[in-house]
Amino acid sequence: MSGTSTGGTSTGGVSTGDTSTGGVSTVKPATTTSVTPTTSAATSAGPTAPDRAVGGGLGWWFSDAGEMALRNLKHLARTPDLLMYALIQPVMFILLFRYVLGGAIDVPGGDYGQFLLPGIFVQMVLFGSVAGTAVGVADDMSKGIMDRFRSMPVSRSAVLAGRTFSELARTLVAVVVMVVVGVLVGFRFDGDPMPMAGAFLLLFAFGYAFSWLAALIGMAVSGPEAAQAGGTAWLFPFTFISSVFVPVSSMPGWLQAYADHSPITVVVDTLRAWLSGNDAGSAAWQSVAWTAGIAAICAPLAVARYRNKST
Repeated sequence: MSGTSTGGTSTGGVSTGDTSTGGVSTVKPATTTSVTPTTSAATSAGPTAPDRAVGGGLGWWFSDAGEMALRNLKHLARTPDLLMYALIQPVMFILLFRYVLGGAIDVPGGDYGQFLLPGIFVQMVLFGSVAGTAVGVADDMSKGIMDRFRSMPVSRSAVLAGRTFSELARTLVAVVVMVVVGVLVGFRFDGDPMPMAGAFLLLFAFGYAFSWLAALIGMAVSGPEAAQAGGTAWLFPFTFISSVFVPVSSMPGWLQAYADHSPITVVVDTLRAWLSGNDAGSAAWQSVAWTAGIAAICAPLAVARYRNKST
């Protein structure tokens, strides 16, 4: 019988091929293909993204820090009242102590304006660097912005360095304003160009070192309000128990033991000497040692705390 055929065609029965001529044809089973799911390259890095500085090198670190600093400066430009208050405060201190209290304070040389300005420079740079950095870091922490940075492949240290770099820019503006007001009230820059340049470099470096301490405070407190209080309350005794406003020799003996060796005193005495054309003596190297020591201790501690919060 010819009921079944083998091969591709049949003559009368059931065919099992591609075509048939006279029976019932069966369709060849369709070939199935498996689809392997792909993962998008833009997958989120998650809450513990790796620190890009580990493999990115120094160039990536400066790029990250620069972006963070630019972001903070843009925020400052959108809130000009913050900059205005930062500029009004040193002007008020200069005018009040120069014309209200200056006549009642005896200082070496008899010119209280010449004595006062270097101390005001240091005090206001500290207030600006510490308050601005502490409040800024605490504000970013409370709003969850730091959490976003942690989920990005950004150097942990660059996040904090960008904050401290942006505070340097605000400090520069404040110092320019203080210099202009100081000249108007009678302060004279009698030093040589190189020592005076060194005095301002020391001033900026000292403020920058304390901004790392402020970053540490900003991450330790509960919010920007606490940072405002905790970041500045200790600065008042810290700056007043020094040679900023009065000679240390006018203080009680037990207080002089601290004031003579306070980092504020040695930095202020160095600025007074270099801006007036005098020799700073041992105060110069003590100022450099204090500045380097504060930065060397506070910067690693601040970065370590931020990294610990990232885990």
